[in-house]
Amino acid sequence: MSDSETVPQTHVRRGFIGRVSLIAGLGGILYGFDMGIIAAALIFVRESFALSTQMEELVVSVVLVGAMSGALAGGSIADRIGRRATLLWGGCIFLVGSLLAPLSPNVATLIVARGLLGIAIGFTSVTAPVYVSELAPPASRGMLIGLYQFALTLGIAFADLAGYWLAGQHAWRWMFGIGAVPAALFVVLILTLPESPRWLFAQNRIAEAQSVLRAYTDEAGAALLLEDIRFALQIKMERRWSVLWSPTVRKSLVIAVGFTVLQQVTGINTIIYYGPQIFSRAGIASDKNAIFATLLVAVTNVLATIIALVLVDRVGRKPLLYVGVGGMTVSLFLLAYSFHNQAAFGAAPGVVATICLMIYITCFAFSMGPIAWILVSEVFPLRVRGRGVAAASIGSGASNFLVSLTFLSLIKAAGNSWTFIIYGIFCIITLLFVRFVVPETKGRELESISSVPNAIAQ
Repeated sequence: MSDSETVPQTHVRRGFIGRVSLIAGLGGILYGFDMGIIAAALIFVRESFALSTQMEELVVSVVLVGAMSGALAGGSIADRIGRRATLLWGGCIFLVGSLLAPLSPNVATLIVARGLLGIAIGFTSVTAPVYVSELAPPASRGMLIGLYQFALTLGIAFADLAGYWLAGQHAWRWMFGIGAVPAALFVVLILTLPESPRWLFAQNRIAEAQSVLRAYTDEAGAALLLEDIRFALQIKMERRWSVLWSPTVRKSLVIAVGFTVLQQVTGINTIIYYGPQIFSRAGIASDKNAIFATLLVAVTNVLATIIALVLVDRVGRKPLLYVGVGGMTVSLFLLAYSFHNQAAFGAAPGVVATICLMIYITCFAFSMGPIAWILVSEVFPLRVRGRGVAAASIGSGASNFLVSLTFLSLIKAAGNSWTFIIYGIFCIITLLFVRFVVPETKGRELESISSVPNAIAQ
């Protein structure tokens, strides 16, 4: 279907789209909250259970093991039982994990709860964007998918706000328990929405698919969208993982997996997971003040993400990456210097660290953060896009797990300064990767990006 054939915006029923938007937003908020809340809670969990450095890293990183497992299983489960049912299961698991974590009598139970939250994150992070894209009218699809990622940053900020609010009481159990509120709302909202029309059509439940389409457009619009779904399902999807290494797809795989791995090893999630501890090492003595500094960084992350949404289709992917990753590099080296020579900054090394990390997160949020997943969705041919996105997600999750599992140990072994110098070196590698490997995809048709693998980095 061409752009001129899409359903006019005037035919869209806004109430229905409002609920779909809320689904996108809540899915992202749940993801961000359960990833971000550990930053504040870990300070007090460590005291309650007398955790070693290795156990701290395990409590943080086990959620990523669950997320990778949930992402691997979520796609096939969503194809088998439907998008809505998979999201419903994900929401229920979120709810169980959010209730089990604050009730944990020991660290083993907390690890199980965090693992369940990770599985729920995996389910929803794979299924929610697909569900939204399949329900949203063409005129609203890009905005609604972008809303999911924007909401993720809001979830992180919400987690840091809850941590700051409850830090004075050392109430880590309440920090985890607050996550049950959006999880319950997510479950209730999913119950009010229908199944994806594309999935229904693929199951030969055409009458039900038509009924769903009529929920947000008129008969003519439903007919056009149904024809679009029929045409898309005629394309033979490739289900073999080995095809990703074929000559026509290999370059796309290198771009997608390489860039998502670099996104993690430049250190972003050390700030999300260990922000208060970083600020404490930089000279902020109070736990509450360290959590407040982390909250400032999270709010900066939200605001800077808006910059990306506004500029990415205007100035292009690579210009934003050059500026953003360049700024990340400079801020990390300045942060390393502030740790190395705290005396040079008098009584304010914590202020310097806060400024450096706010610059870092700003540059990340308008460049690597959103652009990584834009590229992943653009560089693969349609027939292997599902497997390609899954491979990039696995690469991202595995590298995220490795970074979060080794951060505190790396600081102990190499020191504060060298740890951030290492992340800065990875930023330099990223700049070279962008220059010589990553294509500029602004304004190009998807097939023109993925159909010429030998020239994809032009």
